Amino acid sequence: MDASGIALVTGASRGIGRAVALELARRGFEVVATMRDPAAGAALTAEAAAAGGSLRVARLDVTDPETIVVPDGLRVLVNNAGVEAEHPPFEATPLEVWRTMYETNVFGLVETTRRAIPALRASGGGVVCNVTSSSILVPVPFYGPYRSSKAAVMAIGETLRVELAPFGIRVLEVMPGPIDTDMLAESERPTAAIDHPAYADMARRMFEGRQERTAGLVTPADEAARMIADAILDDDAPLRVGCDPLSIGLLDGWRATSDEEFMRAMMGAWLD
Repeated sequence: MDASGIALVTGASRGIGRAVALELARRGFEVVATMRDPAAGAALTAEAAAAGGSLRVARLDVTDPETIVVPDGLRVLVNNAGVEAEHPPFEATPLEVWRTMYETNVFGLVETTRRAIPALRASGGGVVCNVTSSSILVPVPFYGPYRSSKAAVMAIGETLRVELAPFGIRVLEVMPGPIDTDMLAESERPTAAIDHPAYADMARRMFEGRQERTAGLVTPADEAARMIADAILDDDAPLRVGCDPLSIGLLDGWRATSDEEFMRAMMGAWLD
């Protein structure tokens, strides 16, 4: 596709969303960078303009339908808004944690996309880009609420890919690995499961193993954003793409190996 028309990015106040909003503006889209608190994006418009791009900031909270306003002329929707929480063992995770995570990561994305589809169709087609996580591909312990919310988006994307194809609307799923963002920094400590004696050893091994596997593989957000923008503009891009070396490697391994073989190989990282 050509880089023209409006691109709406949710969760654009920081991290991947912020970097993608700036990159799409640089490529030529009129970007609407949305977030719960527009003050958090006060510098975005000037930063985009300095690079020759067009960007405006707007309030959008995916959990508040009254704030979800989709502009006419929409050609790209980037569903990036997402939340994470503490990661205790499954048996110690309150139902409220699941509900809170699903409200943003699933139901908020569903409502935003539902409202965007008519605008994309009226524009003659475009792209719905869902940002999930490469953790979907790995049996990560203690991440049940987060991984399942992202896996729900994976399934939704598969359905939408078929459903929207007749209208020239392409669906893309970006599955980031370790990107240099605030969310990654917040996760650079053992999970809450380490405080539960029955799970402490596994939580410790998980933390130490993650540190080893991601050493030297953390990708700057602007580099990831360039790969995401490339995939958005590539009409031949596959449904699922990585945006950093680790996620690309995991995705390649997942595609080349049977589910059971891949899972057994990955489980060895957490078990004796």
